[in-house]
Amino acid sequence: MSIANKVVVITGASSGIGRATAIMLAKQGAKLVLRARREEPLKALVSEISAYFPEVTYMVTDVSKKEDMESLVNLACSTFGRLDVLIANAGGPISSMDKLLVEDWEAMIDINLKGYLYGVAAALPVFRKQETGHFVSVISTAGLRIVAGQGVYAGTKNTVRTINEALRIEAGANLRVTGVSPGFVKTQFADSMTDHATQEKVKAAMDTMGMSPDAIARATAIDQPDDVDVGDIVVRPTAQA
Repeated sequence: MSIANKVVVITGASSGIGRATAIMLAKQGAKLVLRARREEPLKALVSEISAYFPEVTYMVTDVSKKEDMESLVNLACSTFGRLDVLIANAGGPISSMDKLLVEDWEAMIDINLKGYLYGVAAALPVFRKQETGHFVSVISTAGLRIVAGQGVYAGTKNTVRTINEALRIEAGANLRVTGVSPGFVKTQFADSMTDHATQEKVKAAMDTMGMSPDAIARATAIDQPDDVDVGDIVVRPTAQA
């Protein structure tokens, strides 16, 4: 099915999975509204895409702020007249429990969980009015397999997984809900970690077996027919246990 002319909002778009997804969708003709906290890499991405596809705009936002997510959805609707897909891709840091990095725990709850919910709250009324729409959440294999150092992170991701399923059940025949759970991907995810031991382990795993972000971009499933709902997708390196 054609992706061309679909209006897609992507959070966490300035690097990694978000960036790869934006480039892939732009090449297939999707109209993009991109969001990140850092303006310079976001502007650079928009400039790169605009060189071959003009239907792209951006907004510097903080997903942990409800009003920012509302503004992002409003930008999509005011610029392109509708919103077809919301890809929630922002993610917070991980740390081991013994470090007692409570601020990191709070950041994970604010970004991974509240940010996701604020996106749902902003987009769901638009989707209901249109009688069509697609939520895509980049979750994680964390939670599917619990490992040391990822307790709170996995908890937030599993909460999103649970809410996704409830949203799917409530969505009815016209809306779609997809969760994509990546394994190790070569991104800048580890840069935000304040637990340096965990940071080094994650970086080593990424270097050893991390996939390209393009692998996750291809798994968003937004090219399916409107009456087909792809629920949960797990994408991991073949070498990952």
